[in-house]
Amino acid sequence: MFNIALFGCGRIGKVHAVNIAAHPNTQIKAVIDPYLEGANQLAKQYGAEVMSVDEAMSNKDIDAVCICSATDTHADLIEKAAQAGKAIFCEKPIDLSLSRVKACLEVVSQSGVKLLVGFNRRYDPQFRTLRELFESGAVGKAETLVITSRDPSPPPADYVHVSGGIFRDMSIHDLDMARYILGEDPSSVSAHGACLVDPAIGEAGDIDSAVIVLHFPSGAMANIINSRRSGYGYDQRIELHGSKGMLKAGNVREHLVEHWGDEHCTAAKPQNFFLERYKDAYIDEWQHFVDVLEGKSEPQCTGIDGEQALVLADACLTSLESHQTIALK
Repeated sequence: MFNIALFGCGRIGKVHAVNIAAHPNTQIKAVIDPYLEGANQLAKQYGAEVMSVDEAMSNKDIDAVCICSATDTHADLIEKAAQAGKAIFCEKPIDLSLSRVKACLEVVSQSGVKLLVGFNRRYDPQFRTLRELFESGAVGKAETLVITSRDPSPPPADYVHVSGGIFRDMSIHDLDMARYILGEDPSSVSAHGACLVDPAIGEAGDIDSAVIVLHFPSGAMANIINSRRSGYGYDQRIELHGSKGMLKAGNVREHLVEHWGDEHCTAAKPQNFFLERYKDAYIDEWQHFVDVLEGKSEPQCTGIDGEQALVLADACLTSLESHQTIALK
């Protein structure tokens, strides 16, 4: 049984708490959150102890940490855990600053501990099957990849200031998926965007609608379409066209019943948001981390993957501001 210290008791922390507690080989040993009321509630629910950061890091009974706290705490907590010799699961991103990410990963490298970065969509059964079929040669050489990701509604404008903007907050998932599916790093990126959904987001200095084009050394191209609003649910689709056919992962809908009548045909909308859509992905992601703890697997999404996703997100912002295609090393 592995004892886990959970950092952060917000929405995503609660998602991971359920999966940690449900797994037969892990349990929540410590809960750490500056919001003590929430920390006490979650600790009581799972029979854990509320600790300070230092108490958790120095506790020899804690085997690993699950970092779900605010983004600006991630790098510091990763470094502390690495120096304490504890395995690390950390929600994306490692940090919003590329230089800070590099410094953090150097500490991890020197410590020798395992670090898994939480790009949960890699573990979605639909997307994972698509990738496996592509790797098996089912559609031949990749030519075009289209990733569609639209949120059901925009976040509060205040969120823009802490999120790092749409490219670092939202598009970064899709940038990682493009690398993951095609198995290579892009050679150039071109990003275009506008504020079409909520004027307050524009006033806060961000955009809410974006189109990203990636070119890869193999000749393949990827097109990422993002919007902070869909109006019909959480729109998550991938289409990969190759020399011998196409692979397509559509939306997961609220139910699979369709009504066919004389006047119209109707079907259910996509599931409402990421908590429903990626429930299985979060479960499988935690299972993979347990496999890492047990020595059965190496992390499938490393610190380098986290760094590369941020490199691409930053390049998107540079492209948007300069109106130029950005070449990548």
